[in-house]
Amino acid sequence: MLNLIRAVCRFLSTYTSLFVIACAVIAFFIPTLFGWVHGNTSSIILGIIMLSMGLTITMDDVRNLMKRPGDIFLGAVAQYTIMPLVAFTLTKVFGLDPYLAIGIILVGCCPGGVSSNVMSFLAKGDVTYSVSMTMASTLLAPLMTPLLVLWLADTSIEVNAVGMFLNILYVTIFPIAIGFTCNYFFGKRAGFKEFQSNMPAVSVIGLALIVGGVIVTVRPQLFANGFGLIALILAVVFLHNGLGYVLGYNVGRLFKFNTAKKRTISIEVGVQNAGMATVLAGAFFANPENLALHPEAALCVVPCAISCAYHSISGTILAGIFAHMDKKKAEQG
Repeated sequence: MLNLIRAVCRFLSTYTSLFVIACAVIAFFIPTLFGWVHGNTSSIILGIIMLSMGLTITMDDVRNLMKRPGDIFLGAVAQYTIMPLVAFTLTKVFGLDPYLAIGIILVGCCPGGVSSNVMSFLAKGDVTYSVSMTMASTLLAPLMTPLLVLWLADTSIEVNAVGMFLNILYVTIFPIAIGFTCNYFFGKRAGFKEFQSNMPAVSVIGLALIVGGVIVTVRPQLFANGFGLIALILAVVFLHNGLGYVLGYNVGRLFKFNTAKKRTISIEVGVQNAGMATVLAGAFFANPENLALHPEAALCVVPCAISCAYHSISGTILAGIFAHMDKKKAEQG
């Protein structure tokens, strides 16, 4: 039984993107399977995902965070300037509906994604720097995300910045703190290590459930707007994510980072915690009260859901490209 659980966990960790996409397709055609994932349920699932992140944080990670304040500060500045401003610019270039715009802005204003650490490892990046950047941007999220959304959102849309601050605090910072505390006290026990090793797969399942729940919510809008809406959002998400990689890498070049750190800051800036954006979109913009007055508000979760899957795919591909470049260079040398 234990071997089966391990095999399933390895599969989910290896094929995260495919699993999330498969759940999204199933949710579209069989909505009853994911109809229960909304509101507080989504917040609880996100909390479990963030708990899994906390379980991986060690005292060494905290010490590294303290040792590299300059690099971490630079990474946080890049995270909370590049992606929000690129998102805002794209909403203007494409002339997006205010609710579609708020969706991509939310993605841009969220911290780095948990999966970015794995991608940095695959890309032969600086994993310690990656973990430190993710920690720093996540700890800043309760303050930075609501303020940036409030600043960049269309003035016709009411933004509950205080509510967003408290929500992020409850579903990210507290679970991370609990996970870290558990790791600190029980991290050396064999049983805990086994439990800990399976948590990435739990995160993948949680992310897939959140995306599936979103697809159910926006299904009527997708039927009403057709393929054109999906193509538009895919184009925006592609550019947002791709520009994040390119601009993040060039920040590393500007400050003369070594190759590993340039790859890391590229991935950290480009890969966002779109799961958090999805939950926030559902809780504060596509909630039942707002949907009753503005049915089109359901659109705001679509860019977030697509970003959940797409960032995993593109990040894995980018890591593969970096690894291939190293292999080719080694063969030539």
